[in-house]
Amino acid sequence: MTEADLLAAARAGDEDAYVGLVRPYRAALLAHCYRMLGSFHDAEDAHQETLLRAWRALPRFAGRSSLRAWLYRIATNACLRMLERRPAQLLLPDDYGPAAAHGEAPADPLLDAPWLEPLPDALLGDLAGGSPEARYEQRESVELAFVAALQHLPPRQRAVLIMRDVLGFSGGEVAAALETTTASVHSALQRARGTVERRLPPRSQQAALRVLGDADLRRLVDEYVDAWERADVDAVVELLSAEAVFAMPPIPTWYAGRDAIAAFLRSGPFARSRRWRLVPTRANRQLAFASFERDGPAAVHALQVLALDGARIASVVAFREPSALARFERPETRAGDV
Repeated sequence: MTEADLLAAARAGDEDAYVGLVRPYRAALLAHCYRMLGSFHDAEDAHQETLLRAWRALPRFAGRSSLRAWLYRIATNACLRMLERRPAQLLLPDDYGPAAAHGEAPADPLLDAPWLEPLPDALLGDLAGGSPEARYEQRESVELAFVAALQHLPPRQRAVLIMRDVLGFSGGEVAAALETTTASVHSALQRARGTVERRLPPRSQQAALRVLGDADLRRLVDEYVDAWERADVDAVVELLSAEAVFAMPPIPTWYAGRDAIAAFLRSGPFARSRRWRLVPTRANRQLAFASFERDGPAAVHALQVLALDGARIASVVAFREPSALARFERPETRAGDV
């Protein structure tokens, strides 16, 4: 059935037709909610609210806009309502303060702090393509650095930038979705672009992965897994860039530079004969590893999301908050499938 056929049947009350109608948009709508909210669990809630509201409102959908624009309008406003109830912006440890001093022990976890969460690639589908008017690739728009930068924008600026520069909607479409003027959209977009561009690294992880290539990526994965599983601090550090950082939300402490990271690894993860098993997976369209203690519980201890700079690792964000790990309890990616 065509989209027009599914739409007609769904408007007449056919739930199966509605499922088929929204299926092509589900993964992209979830990604949109995640960009807006920074929390995977909040994104799931907003996603479900979007689908429910769209189903209830479908008989009133007059077709003056495309179905895609209509669904994103509902999703964006669901996220904005959620942000009104959850005013705190989500953060990574470097937002809390400067890097730890060499040899400084990690602080206690801040379990009630509003932390940014990782997003499993398995739930995203392809996310390829996008509008030619978009400024950012669909894949790079869920990278940690990009989503973290978005959290520094006021909610409506965030919505404007995502709808214009990620989804490629026109200024008029964004204005209609947010019930404002195109002049206001243009003004908000300029301010939002300035904030985000100042916080982004020079190269996205999609560009870094393309430059590195499959063979070098596989070598890096194998060497990183081997170094962790042998608890070889020197081998881990050799893979890092000179200005690499290591963070562990919900622990606010983070380390910058090879020497500081090496000291932390020796006194922390690799101390007391602790041994690890790392399983490659993917999160936020980046290289990631689920780490398990060999002699500990079967649950994931941390989800390490890596950012690359050339053939070196520029950052490791090791998410430790249990709710952030729930979707990574059984990573299915084998070491050769990165």
